[in-house]
Amino acid sequence: MSAKLVTLAPETDIHQAMKMLLKNRISGAPVLDEGGQLVGILSKKDCLKVAFNATYHKEWGGRVSDYMSRDVKTIDAGTDIVEVAQIFLKGPYRRFPVVSNDRLVGQISRHDVLRALDDLW
Repeated sequence: MSAKLVTLAPETDIHQAMKMLLKNRISGAPVLDEGGQLVGILSKKDCLKVAFNATYHKEWGGRVSDYMSRDVKTIDAGTDIVEVAQIFLKGPYRRFPVVSNDRLVGQISRHDVLRALDDLW
């Protein structure tokens, strides 16, 4: 699990958010409200929609909250690594936010799970 995360605010300008994803070479970032609660995820796929609209419809702009995914699937920090692997196998997601007591504490990716399972062998 990665504990140092780039996070975004819902009111962040979408163009600025895209630049942050590109600069940090990450495929997405959790979106946190003023109280630090997880309210969404902004992915490169979401940003691709913005870029397409800007190119095709000549419309550019908005805030992260206009484009982020709000239905966020999370993993509880106490979840067993084998169970996490099964969750990855059943769905399309490449990474999940990790929460403890409803607070974001990190993110886990397929890479993290493979590394952890390799350590078990």
